[in-house]
Amino acid sequence: MAYSEYLADRVSQFLKEKSVFFITKKMMGGLLFMVDDKMYVAVIKEEIMARINPDVYEESLVKDGCNKMNFTGKPMKGFVFLSEEAVDLEEDLNYWLQLALDFNPLAKASKKRKSSKKLI
Repeated sequence: MAYSEYLADRVSQFLKEKSVFFITKKMMGGLLFMVDDKMYVAVIKEEIMARINPDVYEESLVKDGCNKMNFTGKPMKGFVFLSEEAVDLEEDLNYWLQLALDFNPLAKASKKRKSSKKLI
């Protein structure tokens, strides 16, 4: 199992309770949740990778279980990994998911790739 289905279900339930439309994609070895065509959070193994406001990034890193996201050797400001410790309690998970949801309207969507299909 590449990601925790239990944790993914908890994220899905949170979004449904908030009446937020989302889609999921399997990628990065986990399950990516997209809101408004933008990366919202991903469940990777037993952790959550969240996209949060860069303005609260530094203060978020001091919270238990919150760590810099570091896929490439260089941390990306505004992206954090949340360990089981950070999201074990429902109120803690909801805090992080709401923080990411609050930032989503401000986040830039990634550029769409042009299709290589030709119309005849």
